[in-house]
Amino acid sequence: TLGTQTDYRDGEAQTDPYSSEYVVRGGSVPEILTLAVLTWGRGLPAGQAEMEIIDRIREKCTWEAALPPMDSPSNVAKRWKMMEAMERTEWAYREEEIDKLQKVQLEVFKRLLQRQEENQNELDAKHLYNHWQNHQKAKEEKIRKIQRDCALMLRKLIAKRKNFMGKLERRDIIKEYNDFSSQTYAPLSRIGFFPDNNTDYYALKNFYLNTFEGLCELEKSVQHSVSQLRINAPKPKCTTTKTGYIRRSGRLDAVLEQVHQ
Repeated sequence: TLGTQTDYRDGEAQTDPYSSEYVVRGGSVPEILTLAVLTWGRGLPAGQAEMEIIDRIREKCTWEAALPPMDSPSNVAKRWKMMEAMERTEWAYREEEIDKLQKVQLEVFKRLLQRQEENQNELDAKHLYNHWQNHQKAKEEKIRKIQRDCALMLRKLIAKRKNFMGKLERRDIIKEYNDFSSQTYAPLSRIGFFPDNNTDYYALKNFYLNTFEGLCELEKSVQHSVSQLRINAPKPKCTTTKTGYIRRSGRLDAVLEQVHQ
């Protein structure tokens, strides 16, 4: 693909261009030496700004060659005027470059400030959104609490209005036995009913357990082997060896027997 060719072409794999050694003849100043300050990556390859610098260097060389010699006072005065005019031109060019540089820096500062302001506005908007969300949650929770309280009060008022005149109502037995929270299943002690007073009602009453005659009859019906228990005593384990040494498993029994004696 084009991207692969661009990544692996020969131009991307080369190092900086090589500059061979050179020797300058005496009394000659090659034009290329005036551009020795330009190196690869710093002015080379030459762009529009570098071409303007090269043109100014050429103009300055031409101007230096056109200066009159210092052999007479008139030539000295003329040379002085030309140098003063060139110096004003250089300062004007330098001021223009400074203005351009300041404008570029000002544009960069404006972009940085604009980006910083956009980031700050985005952060403030996010904080405001989070704050608004928290207020909305608190508002919804408060509304739900008010609705719950309102429903509770309405249920209380409805239950209170059912018998607002204190009229007697006919007992509905089917409704009482259908509702497991009614007085039939769960009577309240505050209305005069105490379930603990009638505990004898739920006690088990049996003829065979509460009377002597019943116990005698129950005893006759039980087999004789149930009442006469036979327990076989366990045989003692042999904890002593033939040589009279007490084994480790029988040491505790021996100590207990000695303490008992």
